[in-house]
Amino acid sequence: MGERFSMGPVERGGVPAAGAVEEPQGSRAEPIRVLVVDDHALFRRGLEIVLAQEDDIQVVGEAGDGAEAVEKAADLLPDIILMDVRMPRRSGIEACTAIKDVAPSAKIIMLTISDEEADLYEAIKAGATGYLLKEISTDEVATAIRAVADGQSQISPSMAAKLLTEFKSMIQQRSDERPLVPVPRLTERELEVLKLVATGMNNRDIAKQLFISENTVKNHVRNILEKLQLHSRMEAVVYAMREKILEIS
Repeated sequence: MGERFSMGPVERGGVPAAGAVEEPQGSRAEPIRVLVVDDHALFRRGLEIVLAQEDDIQVVGEAGDGAEAVEKAADLLPDIILMDVRMPRRSGIEACTAIKDVAPSAKIIMLTISDEEADLYEAIKAGATGYLLKEISTDEVATAIRAVADGQSQISPSMAAKLLTEFKSMIQQRSDERPLVPVPRLTERELEVLKLVATGMNNRDIAKQLFISENTVKNHVRNILEKLQLHSRMEAVVYAMREKILEIS
């Protein structure tokens, strides 16, 4: 594989593909169960054909809008949901919040043509673990699914830059408005890990940078999410920047 999606309108200008993520070592005991959500039937069918070629990924259902996505998620309890942002009846962002209630273990990857900062920011706030633009190679879709299933966050590089810019602007605008509230205390090592997560590093790269094991990194990330009561690595970065726990130049 290696062809690129070209279903539906896409933004011109050479949209960057998702950041490279190393695939996990070894085979899985069970395939990753995926729900595909998009209001274009042709695009859903294209994804199913692409993912059917992957032995460790199984498409268990599809939905044509956000309302149907919530119903299917509750019924199927998929591991990963690939979902468009803008759909009729109920948007992907609205569905994201509802899905967290009915299928809390499901991880959501937004796969969309929208490169709007507002959509990206609202999707992360709603609990999405990934935000990818549709002009990525078919190989990268499968790789992103595996990475998110293994606890990574996935975001297109151009969108990651926009995300950090948006957060910095938001923090500057609201710094005088927010009342002082106590925030969970992170250890020095947890702050180091969180800062590297914010730069887009995966667990293996963080382990090499800090001279610790990959399992230790996973434990730190899990502890960070538990302390902050959040679902994903990207949400943790958002929270840390908003509360000025973390400064990124």
